[in-house]
Amino acid sequence: MSYIQHKSEESLEDYLETILILSRRLSDVRSIDVATELDFSKPSVSVAVKNLKNREYITVSENGYLHLTEEGRKIAESVYERHTLLTDWLVHLGVDPKVAASDACKMEHDITPESYEAMKKCILTILGRD
Repeated sequence: MSYIQHKSEESLEDYLETILILSRRLSDVRSIDVATELDFSKPSVSVAVKNLKNREYITVSENGYLHLTEEGRKIAESVYERHTLLTDWLVHLGVDPKVAASDACKMEHDITPESYEAMKKCILTILGRD
């Protein structure tokens, strides 16, 4: 996968994760909510929403509400789990929470499933959540 393709996939994952997080806080999620949450321009979010819809990761209602499809939710929950676990681990190691969250966001996209599962097992043991 080229660098540009990788960054594109990373961006889609971030959008899906954001829609998931917003859907837990708001009764309905709109593109403007995503733009505000990510501090992105409305046109950028509009392009991303179109891509997510074309890939069948989300649906958009007549009222403009965004809903994750089963596949979109699966990806979003996986990314969110990685983000949360990696953030918690870094904070446990003494990293400032804001730095930990930022670093976890970078790490969550690049780690292989095999390495993540191995780390997850170890981290959960360390954090006493096994």
